[in-house]
Amino acid sequence: EDKMQTEVEQRLSLEHDLAQALDLDELQMLMQAQVNHEGTTVGAELLMRWNNKKRGSVSPVEFIPLAEQTGLIIHMGEWVISQACEIAIMLQSHGYHFPISLNVSPKQFRQIDFVDKVSTIFQQHQVSGKHFIFEVTEGLFIDDLQETICRMSKLAALGIRFSIDDFGTGYSSLNYLKRLPLHELKIDKSFVQDMIGDENGSAIVGSILSMAKQFGLKVVAEGVETEAQAQYLIKH
Repeated sequence: EDKMQTEVEQRLSLEHDLAQALDLDELQMLMQAQVNHEGTTVGAELLMRWNNKKRGSVSPVEFIPLAEQTGLIIHMGEWVISQACEIAIMLQSHGYHFPISLNVSPKQFRQIDFVDKVSTIFQQHQVSGKHFIFEVTEGLFIDDLQETICRMSKLAALGIRFSIDDFGTGYSSLNYLKRLPLHELKIDKSFVQDMIGDENGSAIVGSILSMAKQFGLKVVAEGVETEAQAQYLIKH
């Protein structure tokens, strides 16, 4: 059908442009602050943005899945880690010493040489892994949990800490919470948006907070946009 043909052509065109985005210096990393109950910045998450010369700003919802499917995410992911190192150095030179969080794709994490590449990038920039928190999704734990644990342990030996992004939206298992070298859980914004005035929403957030406390994990809530949401989280 004509519509299918058009969609295929648009996808191929987007893939072609994305493959050139790094070389054309179209990708950039932005920082979103993570704040405590006093509003003090205690961490920051790096977010990738793509400003294409022809398309303008392209949504991550559109280009990140494409990067995953095509394998471009591996090269882009290495660039992100390198950028994180430069940003960490810049922040420290200005007296800021909070950790930087960055997303790591399952496809990137499962590369056999991933640990070696991370170690090499740290050495090139002369930075320690203790400045970084790698955010992974629960889908990473579905296949070959033992190998995942082994790889995470090697990265933890470099000083890297781990956060489970969008916790509760995927494959949630108490088994991996017990076995993995985790540092924090991130409450997905869909739960945060539903927790005020919704018993089920507040119950889910309460359960995550209780679970994190039992396992000695920190918690970050995404998508806090109202005073009521902030006060609820501070209270609990």
